[in-house]
Amino acid sequence: MLKFIGRRAIFAAFTILIVSAVVFGIFSLLPFDPAALTCGQRCTDQIVEANRVRLGFDKPIYEQYWLFLSGIFLGRTYGAGSAAVGALLLWLTVGIGLGIVAAKFKNRWPDTSSSVFVLLATSLPTFVTGLALLIWVSIKWKLIPLSLQGYTSLFDNPFKFIEYFILPWITLAIAYAAIYTRFTRAALLETLGEDYIRTARAKGVGERVVFFKHTLRAVLAPLITLAGLDFAGLIGGAIITETIFNLPGLGRLTLRSVYEFDLSVVLATTILAAVVVILMNLIVDMLYAVLDPRVRIT
Repeated sequence: MLKFIGRRAIFAAFTILIVSAVVFGIFSLLPFDPAALTCGQRCTDQIVEANRVRLGFDKPIYEQYWLFLSGIFLGRTYGAGSAAVGALLLWLTVGIGLGIVAAKFKNRWPDTSSSVFVLLATSLPTFVTGLALLIWVSIKWKLIPLSLQGYTSLFDNPFKFIEYFILPWITLAIAYAAIYTRFTRAALLETLGEDYIRTARAKGVGERVVFFKHTLRAVLAPLITLAGLDFAGLIGGAIITETIFNLPGLGRLTLRSVYEFDLSVVLATTILAAVVVILMNLIVDMLYAVLDPRVRIT
């Protein structure tokens, strides 16, 4: 197991290095002077040259790349990535839970109710769901203040942290949970019809063991892959939700940096998004090895 994890970790680190080099090279070839872009309207040649020296743009490209690697996460505020983690946990819990219930009670009222939830959740855009939560929860019912006093760390005040992010979590989780509900239901029903499930039942294995040890374990593998990809895309792709709830997330930071031609931030967030994708694939590989020991020999 440790050998498998070590191989995957080395491969992930090597991939991150290659991706960062390629992205940095692409940005260095853009037809812009990065030093000039850091200057305002009252810009002079002396200021541009001073910025070029201060930011290291006067150095060879390989030195610039090394300086970038050594300081990519220093001196910048990249936003509250933990908001996405909460949404991930919420939609996995709701989506997989509803999918299991729908499969267990196929063609009965729980299954029908889950279908209604899926239809509503997939039909409503995130900005509609977010605005509805703001209007009802914050304005009408006054359960959560409309304007919170900024971000609070989970370790400083867990309750304030949850209060700050709960509505964005729910907004994102509703849309994703609908997808996971249908996926879980379909995968469970298909797996329950496999020959090895019928064989286990014929041997007298209890229904609980058949479901949790054989059926659900087989379904979790593709769900883990789907969750990893969705989470990686969510890190920088929740711009609408960040705007509705005024969150300082990566999506808004990247979009604003594109508008302002802040290439350094765009470069950093691009590589950061790639790193998240690679790390999530590493985590998925590790979870696969736990669920299916046969993966460890590859």
